[in-house]
Order: sequence, then structure tokens, then C-alpha cells
Amino acid sequence: MSSPFTDPGTPDRPDDRDERRQYVLPLVVRIERTDPPARTDALETSARAVLTLLADPRVTDGGGEWAERVAAWEDARIRKVVRRARGGEWRKAGELPGITVTGATAEVQVFPPVPLDGWPKELAKLQVSGTDLDDPADPAPAADGLPVLWLNPELEMSAGKTMAQTGHAAQLAWWRLDDTRRKEWAEAGFALAVRTAAPDAWAALTVSGLPVVRDAGFTEIAPGSCTVVADHPGLR
Repeated sequence: MSSPFTDPGTPDRPDDRDERRQYVLPLVVRIERTDPPARTDALETSARAVLTLLADPRVTDGGGEWAERVAAWEDARIRKVVRRARGGEWRKAGELPGITVTGATAEVQVFPPVPLDGWPKELAKLQVSGTDLDDPADPAPAADGLPVLWLNPELEMSAGKTMAQTGHAAQLAWWRLDDTRRKEWAEAGFALAVRTAAPDAWAALTVSGLPVVRDAGFTEIAPGSCTVVADHPGLR
């Protein structure tokens, strides 16, 4: 599921970012017919996958092999696309340069950004639709002190769309954190929770000064919709 976003709290972007060459961050979730992952775990694993890539030395080192592509991606509109794979498709995708992140039930592959019109054939053939997932039970309350990505309780989105949104929210939090907080989060394995905000708390979250994802509205929801608030203790 494709999902670009904009956010006034991100680092300054050139005014012509829409005219620059557009890149997309590919994410692939493993969904086997007989044993699909739990929805919340997939959302959390997707967010952790984005953070894992952003913190990878191939991105953070000046001469890292992925650094230039990530910089070009961040200089344009930030796009993420979530596709699904199973069986042989999953194994072939895993042969490409990338990172696999696992959760309790979910597996997500993240790859360095590719041009919007230049997907590798192993990823281009994967389906965007069909990412609907369910939780076997309501998630327990998030542990105290854990970063929480709060979902808008008034929006309905497919799991694929929501995975892109939680990835966006995690990225916004990462941009706002200082180096010490980033290191602590990385050492904790980017522990986080994804939960749906209570309706009476959502409005306050969106004006709290915490990072807010505002979707570009290309798929599923209206342009400018606030989808996720990233509530990291280091940002309070």
C-alpha cells in the first residue's frame, strides 16, 4: 500500500521537492495463507523495520552504500509502499540487499529506496492489495515508558496502509530525537507499541507538539488526514 506524507515538524525541505526525482521505500510483509501475522504486530514490526534501516551504518556513514539513495528519498516526498509476499516470492525478495525484521508473529523486509519508476522485478510483481490482517485479541495496554504510535480512532485503513503510516510516525520521531536518545532506542531494539488512541484523547495528541503524520491522501483517506501521533518519552 502506497503512502506519502508531509509534516511541518520534519527537517526543512526544498520548495521544489515534488519536482525532484521521486523515490520510494519498499516494505514487504510476509503473509502466508495458513499463518498470517497479527495486525498490531505487523504494524509494530513495520515501524521497527523503518528505524532499523535509518540507523544502519550503510545509511548513517557518509560513504555508506545506501546513504546517497536515502538522502535523495528524504529530499523529495517521503513515500513508502507495503507489498505482501509468501513462499517463493518471500525468499526471492530476501535475496535482494535489504534487512529483515521480525516480531512475535510478523516478518517485514525493508529495502533501500528505489526510484518510483525503477522497482526491482522481484518487488514490482508483488501485490499491494490483500494485506488485511486481524488481531486474535485486543492488544494489552502499552508498558509504561514505551514509545507509542497512536492511531487515529476515527479512520479505517487496511493493514498495509497502516503499516506505512506507522513507519512514517517512527521516522518522524527518529528525526526529532537527539543522538543520545537515538542510541538508547537502537540498543533497545527499537521497542515500541502501536495502539489506537481513545477518541477523547486523540484531539489533544494532535496538538501536543508530538510528531503527527499527515497523509498526502493518494489512497484510502482524504488528503491532510492525521493518521498517527508518535509519542516517544524523549520528545515530551
